[in-house]
Amino acid sequence: MIGKIQIKVCGMKSAENRALLEQLPVDYFGFIFYPGSPRYVGNLEPDDLNQLFSTSRFRTGVFVDAPTEEVIRTAQQHHLTHVQLHGKETPAECEKIRSAGFKVIRSFSLHPEFDFNACEPLTGVSDLFLFDTRGKAPGGTGQKFNWELLERYFLQVPFFLSGGIVPGDEQAIAAVQHPMLYGIDLNSGFEDAPGVKNFERVKTFLDKLPI
Repeated sequence: MIGKIQIKVCGMKSAENRALLEQLPVDYFGFIFYPGSPRYVGNLEPDDLNQLFSTSRFRTGVFVDAPTEEVIRTAQQHHLTHVQLHGKETPAECEKIRSAGFKVIRSFSLHPEFDFNACEPLTGVSDLFLFDTRGKAPGGTGQKFNWELLERYFLQVPFFLSGGIVPGDEQAIAAVQHPMLYGIDLNSGFEDAPGVKNFERVKTFLDKLPI
């Protein structure tokens, strides 16, 4: 495990909700720019978007196979610090985004036959990986993959653990002792509605997290 576990709360849509969560030790906020998601923020009014992104925490935009120039333009417009890629983006596309000044989080959807060698071409062009659960559609599924699969991960890129994390998982997360574990990604398991997180649920979880 790499230092203090980083906490990322993804799928934010409400500036008021985000400001409330800033009272907690949350390091990253994630904002989804994939139109197929119920947490899509690209259709919000400009003033609402400006308020949503008005935070000193790390700001991560989540994209799925969007044109690279569009990703860069959106990241610049909203002063993002990180770009999270959930599709089939190539190493060249990742490198172009990094060259524009943004940290790249490259996501991989894990399943029992997943081969971590598939991550290797992305090692030099990704700052972080994110391991989620494979589903029928792009993005998160709200389901866990078998975390024992992480024992096969052999690369030196730190990663976020994602996929179906819910209250009550605190001890199981603490048991993940992989040296490249960088942080955890919280989303639907802590919501009252898509894009609206329950403050008390997140607070209680973080209070109980023994790492």
